[in-house]
Amino acid sequence: MSPSSPSSSPTTTSGILSSREAASLQDHNVICDIPDEDERVIFERKTAVRSSKTNWLKLYRYATVWDMVFVCVASFCAIAGGSMIPLTTVIFGELAGNLQLVASDAIGRPKFFQLLNSTVLYSIYLSIGIFILIYAATVGFIYTGDHIASKIRQEYLRAILRQNIGYFDRVGAGELTASITSDINIIQDGVSQKVALTMTSVATFVIAFIIGFTRSWKLTLICSCTVWSIVAVMGYGSRLSIGYKKKSLDASAEGGSFAEEVLSSVRNATAFGTQDKLARQHCSYLAIAEHWGFRFRATLGTMIGILYSFLYLNYGLAFWAGSKFVVNGSATLSDIITIIFAIIMGSASLSQIGPNFQALAAGIAASSKVYATIDRISPLNPTTEVGTRLANVEGKVEFRDIKHIYPSRPDTVVLPGLNLEFPAGKMTALVGASGCGKSSIVGLLERFYEPVAGAILLDGHDITGLNLRWLRQQMALVQQEPVLFSQSIAENIRNGLIGSTFEHEPEQQQQDRIIRAAKLANAHGFISALPEGYNTYIGERGFLLSSGQKQRISIARAVIADPKILLLDEATSALDNKSEAIVQKALDESTKGRTTIVIAHRLSTVKKADRIVVLENGCIVEQGTHKTLLHHRGVYFNFVSAQRFVDHPGEERDEDVLSTASSTLPKKEFRSHDYEFAFEDFDLPELGTGVISVSTRDSRAVVNDKNHRVKQASKMPRRRHKHQEDGNVRYSLWSILKFILSFNIGDALFMSLGLICSIVVGAGQPVQGVLLGKAVVSISLPLSNSSRLRSEIDFWALMYLMLGLVELIAIVAQGVAFAYCSERLIFRAKDRAFRTFLRQDIAFMDEKKNGAGSLTSFLSTEINHLTGISGMTLGALLSSGTTLFAAVCIALAIGWKLALVTMSTIPVVLGCGVLRSWSLRRFDENSKAAYQESANYACENINAMRTVASFTMESKIDQDYHRQIAKQGRTSLKSNLKTSSLYAASQSLIVLCSALAFWYGGTLVGSGEYGLLQFTICFYEIIYGVQTAGAVFSYAPDIGKALNAGSALKNLEDKRPEIDTWSTEGKSVETVKGDIEFRDVHFNYPGRPNVPVLQGLNFTVKSGQYVAIVGASGCGKSTIIAMLERFYNPVSGGVLVDGKDISRLNVNDYRSHLALVSQEPVLYGGTIKENILLGIDSADVSEERLLLACQQANTYDFIMSLPDGFNTECGSKAILLSGGQKQRLAIARALLRNPRILLLDEATSALDSESEKIVQQALDTAAKGRTTIAVAHNLRTVQKADMIYVLENGAVVESGRHDELMALNGVYTELVSLQNLAQPARSN
Repeated sequence: MSPSSPSSSPTTTSGILSSREAASLQDHNVICDIPDEDERVIFERKTAVRSSKTNWLKLYRYATVWDMVFVCVASFCAIAGGSMIPLTTVIFGELAGNLQLVASDAIGRPKFFQLLNSTVLYSIYLSIGIFILIYAATVGFIYTGDHIASKIRQEYLRAILRQNIGYFDRVGAGELTASITSDINIIQDGVSQKVALTMTSVATFVIAFIIGFTRSWKLTLICSCTVWSIVAVMGYGSRLSIGYKKKSLDASAEGGSFAEEVLSSVRNATAFGTQDKLARQHCSYLAIAEHWGFRFRATLGTMIGILYSFLYLNYGLAFWAGSKFVVNGSATLSDIITIIFAIIMGSASLSQIGPNFQALAAGIAASSKVYATIDRISPLNPTTEVGTRLANVEGKVEFRDIKHIYPSRPDTVVLPGLNLEFPAGKMTALVGASGCGKSSIVGLLERFYEPVAGAILLDGHDITGLNLRWLRQQMALVQQEPVLFSQSIAENIRNGLIGSTFEHEPEQQQQDRIIRAAKLANAHGFISALPEGYNTYIGERGFLLSSGQKQRISIARAVIADPKILLLDEATSALDNKSEAIVQKALDESTKGRTTIVIAHRLSTVKKADRIVVLENGCIVEQGTHKTLLHHRGVYFNFVSAQRFVDHPGEERDEDVLSTASSTLPKKEFRSHDYEFAFEDFDLPELGTGVISVSTRDSRAVVNDKNHRVKQASKMPRRRHKHQEDGNVRYSLWSILKFILSFNIGDALFMSLGLICSIVVGAGQPVQGVLLGKAVVSISLPLSNSSRLRSEIDFWALMYLMLGLVELIAIVAQGVAFAYCSERLIFRAKDRAFRTFLRQDIAFMDEKKNGAGSLTSFLSTEINHLTGISGMTLGALLSSGTTLFAAVCIALAIGWKLALVTMSTIPVVLGCGVLRSWSLRRFDENSKAAYQESANYACENINAMRTVASFTMESKIDQDYHRQIAKQGRTSLKSNLKTSSLYAASQSLIVLCSALAFWYGGTLVGSGEYGLLQFTICFYEIIYGVQTAGAVFSYAPDIGKALNAGSALKNLEDKRPEIDTWSTEGKSVETVKGDIEFRDVHFNYPGRPNVPVLQGLNFTVKSGQYVAIVGASGCGKSTIIAMLERFYNPVSGGVLVDGKDISRLNVNDYRSHLALVSQEPVLYGGTIKENILLGIDSADVSEERLLLACQQANTYDFIMSLPDGFNTECGSKAILLSGGQKQRLAIARALLRNPRILLLDEATSALDSESEKIVQQALDTAAKGRTTIAVAHNLRTVQKADMIYVLENGAVVESGRHDELMALNGVYTELVSLQNLAQPARSN
């Protein structure tokens, strides 16, 4: 078997895309195989992405001067605030010394109480200072973090916008969208509030040890040895964790790119019923991300376990060494207590660095990928001012010895040495088979790519020396698959003015130009009929318009600025024949005096071209005018012959009568004014109604009758779409928590282990409190009893050793268990969210807020937030709860009076934390909405980079994105000022609690009611218990985000779509005969329920028939396909298959008997084999069945001609294939299903004449024995149909076979006459 045979594919459907590392290695190997050195350099420049080495300081590379000023001030406040906290240890040490003195009657009680009051006042002053400093630090870092992240987002988008198109052949739009949301959010964490927390902790640690050195440098030096051990462990662990995090982010980005591809073409997945198969492929990326994510989290857990173990060992070491110094008289009890508590506080602060360091490490890892994109030098940068601008452009274009190879397919030469001239002011048409290099010529002229050899000249100037933005502004491109943006119609057309001399005209003058351009493109009629006219919002990618309407708007956008060079790449392929005739006439007028390059498969559009160039395998085989090429009887003649009509279906005419073919058609003059309003579109929800003007009396009568019936139907109650009734539900806290934790039900063993270990970890501090009290009492023994003092201290030091080892085991086990649970949670939640997206009906996807960018952003960002109530956060909450509970119990048992007084402060601290959590949650809701909008905007434009580049929209997109980001910044600042005050209050109240404990505890000791043991244990247990409770609320942002994300995901899961692919309801369908009936069907789209689309539609299709649906763009043809696929339910009436209403059938069973080939083919990144196999959700597809489907679709030879055969990568969204190649693969995918009902929505629209003829023959053969419904503008493809229905205004106006409809001399006849190439061109 050959290496390229389908069965030899080395990949599986579980892994469509290779990892980023594998892709880079593959690119490197491919480049090395290129023999020519110059070509290797060009290839490397096109695709190379250099890695970016980053550190924490480089995260601030986009900080402004004022940002750095605020960072410096905030850093000073964080350090100063952290430095003030250890001063409480000095106060406590002095208090302990005074307690010893008063107990031994060394000082009197009045003197003691005087010293006690001074101590309390110092504590109050410290509390006030800490509040002010922590508040300023928190506000400063949150503000600068948000501002810097906004700058990074903008710079990242700018970097994307300036990249060459070859870069996007390698990196998917979904991956870039995931980075602009998820990765930059991670960077923001690394430069925001957690930096302030880290600085505060570090300052506390440093000052605590400074205090220790001033009291006893020997003891402090001994204790500091563990610090260096901690630093070594943290350094090595951080290095590992950063590497693991980077690999996890890379895998997540690839998964995001795949998810975006699928969600942007969800109709295709729904039609083929491959949601589960695509979800499994998505899982393959999630599994890789989970693998590296687990290692990242487990490494951090191990680091924290070692850190805590060292701290407990340090306590034992401090008491053991300190006892020696006390005995030999080199230190006092006050010194020892101060040093021990300083070490306790400093070490505790150091331990808090771990969780915050996680954010810093993740930020550094994320910045590596983001900065690599920002730093990439694009070989074709449209934003630079470098290059010449010609004073005058005539429009002469010349290709000299052009050799072109796509970066993604270096072993396939597309243009082997093309020499071609396009005269100024003339129309040149490029025709040829799919993949012959036509679109490559346009891409090279637009400088989407660079040729590896040769030169392209504009008016004698090499275009590589011209300014790229200026060059593109001299051209206007209309692509085969028109790309519009989620703006109004007017804004979409106005995009064509960017960079022109008309860009800054007054708004009214621009509006006049928009209207003139729309009239020129035959779009003004249907636009004016819309309720909001030119201000009508058209949805993401213009999904609220039909293909014909989108193409007309894109034509208006292209001609509005009067470009010097007009590039038309199948500009009228999506138009019906009437619209095409008018638009083509308008284009013929608009092309006069300007250089026009036309790419066409439909040769009726290029008959008037000044020169027609026929390409084959990247070489010119013929050129001349339409007439001369026909007389030449060569390749072009064969193309024309393939596109002509025949007098009778199944009967071929001799080639010599081609020139007189028009005599067989009715001698009816076509008048453009007859159809001025004949193309009003009623196909999609944003469209309005209009009057259809038809040319025959009978047809007009039919339309009037239908209009009357529509008025009657409009009086009927309309069915509300279920998705419109579903709003966002507010869930209780408990229901959200239960929902989030349900993702870990399958991990009960690991979860139980983590929870048990969390309890053990939480009990560590209360046990330490008891050990501390006992050790303090022991070290306070009289020096005369030094042997007992040393003996007891040795015992308690060993207890600390035991505690350290137990906590080490518990924390490491907890970290590993929760790391596993957290990654499983993310895996399952992302998988379920993706499957839930695919479950929703098409009406859900039509909503503006549910664009592919928004949903991809939800997957990459929001789902990760769920770990805020799992993993490390869950362990911290449980540990803190255990600590607080155990501490309170021990304190009450030892000294209930002091315990009760100090416990009164706990509700205050807890209340402050709850308020802060609530505020952060509200802020997160607003922030998420704003960033979701900006992420959706960025995603849409990244997906349309060819259109963006062609119309030089980079600057406009950058400005619009900046406005959205700035708006979010203003919103976040207000919330920041509120939430920061609550956090600062929660920190300063700790010191006030200490002051209260000092005062009351000192009073009890001074009165002789309590001893030193009771005071020490009660003070430590309660104060540090309260401090632990306060530390819990440092997780408030994560908890708030988790609750919001959980609520959003639960809300999504609770939505029950009206057409539910998960439902087992409905009658099962084992076999389908193929009889179809539309019975009085009325339909309007959910987005515009008052605009009728289908208006009492009635027609029948018998089993095995080949039925064609024809008519003007927007008449309802594609809606019929959507109704048959059951993308929507009719408002009234019914769609019946085999006499059964399809709404009563099980939707999955029913769709399994259908296959759809859409007008715009949808393929995914991956190999050709993997894309074809997506036609059926089955793993056991035989090789013979696969080959047969490819042969029937006329794609087998093309596949085998590729170096890798079936294993050839298609690229993101199959960017590496031509339109015709993609369409043939889509047909093969449909035929693989062996459907009983075949739906063809312009299935051959993207094919050249030769391929179209062969594929049409294959489709005719495939249609035998099955019911086929074909929507077509190209009437040649349906002239052999058993029945042709002509639609206007959502109703049938004519029906019959081709010859019967021709005999009527009505609407269909005129459509045919417009399209027949054999008809001589009429004079103007």
